[in-house]
This record gives sequence, C-alpha cells and structure tokens, in this order.
Amino acid sequence: MQIGIVGLGRMGGNIAVRLTRHGHDVVVYDRDSAAVSKVVERADSGRAIGATSLADVVAKLSGPKKIVWSMLPAGDITEETVMSLAGLMQAGDIVIDGGNTYYKDDIRRAKLLAEKGIDYVDVGTSGGVWGLERGYCMMYGGTQAAAEHIDPILAALAPGMGDIPRTPGRDSGKNLDPRAEQGYLYCGPAGSGHFVKMVHNGIEYGMMQAFAEGFDVMYRKDSPLLAEEERFSLNMADIAEVWRRGSVVSSWLLDLTAQAMTKNGDLSEFSGEVNDSGEGRWTIEAAIEEAVPVPVMTAALFTRFRSRSDNTYAEKVLSAMRYGFGGHVESKE
Repeated sequence: MQIGIVGLGRMGGNIAVRLTRHGHDVVVYDRDSAAVSKVVERADSGRAIGATSLADVVAKLSGPKKIVWSMLPAGDITEETVMSLAGLMQAGDIVIDGGNTYYKDDIRRAKLLAEKGIDYVDVGTSGGVWGLERGYCMMYGGTQAAAEHIDPILAALAPGMGDIPRTPGRDSGKNLDPRAEQGYLYCGPAGSGHFVKMVHNGIEYGMMQAFAEGFDVMYRKDSPLLAEEERFSLNMADIAEVWRRGSVVSSWLLDLTAQAMTKNGDLSEFSGEVNDSGEGRWTIEAAIEEAVPVPVMTAALFTRFRSRSDNTYAEKVLSAMRYGFGGHVESKE
C-alpha cells in the first residue's frame, strides 16, 4: 500500500522506514527538510518519496483512497494538520492520527471529517525509539471499514507474536481478536484507541514510580541515619540484573533500568526532573469522571510535579527509564 507520513521525529521517521521494509510505499513530510532527506535515505530503495508540504503529500499519493498518517505532538500542531488535511482530501480518504492525542479531540475531529466523507482513525502507538526493530504495539479506533482497509499497514508496523508464549485459553473459541496476539487491536469507535493508550500510559506512570521508589529505598540503605549494623551498601546494577532473571517483576522497564544502571549506578547524568506528557493527567481526569479510584497513578503524577523543584535518586531512575524507551531527555542540573 501507499501512505503519507507527516511528522518524522523519533517515532514518525522510524514508522516510515519500517513500512518500506515491509513492502509499502511512503510519501514523507516534515517541516524540517533535513528530516525528510534522512528518512528517504534510510528507507528501502525507491519506496520513500519526499514532499515539501501537506498539499504535496496528498498530490503525490495515488489511487482512489488516499491515506495520510500524522505523527505529531498532541495539541495545536496536530489540530492544524488534521484540519488542513481535511481540506485537501476527498470523500473516501483516511486520516490517521498516531500521536498521543486526547481521545475527546478524536471524537470531535472524527465527526467533522465524517461530514466530508473522510474517515478518521486514532492509533495509540507504543514502542518508542525501539519500534523500528521491535515493532509497535497499537490500539486504534474508527469505523470498521477504515480499520479493515489500513490493516496491512498496521500489520506491518506491529511486532507480531515473536517469542512470547501464547496465553493459555486464547484458542478456545471465545470471542477474542486474533490481532491482539500480533500486537495491534481494534478497540471500537473513534477515540477508543487513544483512550486505551491513555490508560496504558497512566499504568506506565504507576509501574515506573514503583520501581523508582523501590530502588531509592535500596540506594539509601547505607544512610548515616541508620544504625551501623543495619546499613547495607547495595549494588543497584546487580540488583536490577538479578531481578531480570526469573523475577515476577521482570519487564521491559526493568530491562531499561538495568541498562542505565550498568552504565552508571549513581545515574548522575540524569537530573531527576521528570516531565509528564499528558496521558497521565487525562487518565486521572477520566477516572474522576467515572468515579474510579486511582491512587497509585495519581501519586505517580504528583511525584513528577514535585520532581521539578526537588528530586531524589528515585526521580533519576524515572528519568533513566523515560530516556531508555522514548529518548526523552530531561534537563541537566
């Protein structure tokens, strides 16, 4: 298939390149012309064409049903891009938003584009800077017809089953979507994909916070505040490594933590000033609307707020994990 990709940052560029490696053709655009040239160079030969504007992207797409994937930060830039594409594309075309958009914005945009006969699909995308090789876990919403049409694109981006064992019982004939085992899932109407991804990121906040606090407790076990016989000098890198081997808390987040600690157990290269990208806040807002208690996620979000004025080893662990999976660079001290 052929698809336009708008926004060639850490994830957008890799998405474009991965698609060319799986036999798809891409028309790529970014405000930074150097980013366009770089993606064209990295792509499989002849499968990527650069564009100079949104109008040029649409013009260079062929066929009766044009598809453009926006991979931009949530907010004004995505809003402007989607609305501009709506004015350039025709009935039957498909606009995909793969960024971390607020799901209520998806619902509104889908209604506006539907008035013009254009389908809007929201794709919650997880995989960070590792997605080029590992693939991307995707949760998406929109009309079923549009979702089915772009399935070859999503299948190419998804990680596939890999070496993860099947969950017992999934082949029992229950009403379960086989795409979930491949790492991508149709969640329902427009907005549902980003809603699921939003909650995913809220959970991520809580998991990261638990690791960070646990390592902080161990890191400070040699504190002079303790009786001398109760002090231990513990090696953080070794503890992270042993937990990776058969522990019930083993995970990709722990893998990234172990990598960072192996380089430098003190994590002194990280300031510990931890940003939040929006999804944690939105998850808590949704929980309030539904009257669902989420104390862990709320505490994790508030800790990120506090980290910008006062931080500890725990926040350095958070920074290390965020850098590991997403390339997020926190400010230096």
